[in-house]
Amino acid sequence: MTNDDLINKLTGFISSVGLDLYFEHIEEATVLPGIQLRNGAMVVDRARLLYPGDLLHEAGHLAVLPASVRRTMSDRLASDDIQLGGEIMAFAWSYAACVYLEIDPHIVFHAHGYQGGGEYVVSNFTSGNTVGVPLMEWFGLTYTKKTADELGKLPYPHMQKWVCDRELPTGDSA
Repeated sequence: MTNDDLINKLTGFISSVGLDLYFEHIEEATVLPGIQLRNGAMVVDRARLLYPGDLLHEAGHLAVLPASVRRTMSDRLASDDIQLGGEIMAFAWSYAACVYLEIDPHIVFHAHGYQGGGEYVVSNFTSGNTVGVPLMEWFGLTYTKKTADELGKLPYPHMQKWVCDRELPTGDSA
């Protein structure tokens, strides 16, 4: 598969699940080369994109959180509990997308990202560890093995939905 074919496959998937994605030239520096999150949408500059797999991870950030949060997401994500939980879920979401798309997860979790820990992330998921999946279950995206067994459904990495349509709870839950 050529780089262009891979980009087309990944961006086609991202658009097909309902995330906003635009191709345009990006002038300013970005967290990941050639990708910018802008008000809940993904902007892609093909000429500056170095690692096509980064598209899935960034899409995961947008997909796993409620629309009210998604709309506020831009290139420099906040370091709050919501975004930190989103980071963990983005790992699990993008791995599930690799399985669904039948692509090598090393395309997303490559040696040039994740502070050199891409191989660790891949081995985490391929060995059956499911970090981030309980949060994704809470948002209605997938099921843990235990819940799937109870409901007679397919467990993660099978996804029930690719984009979160739930909102964060409001008010005092105590």
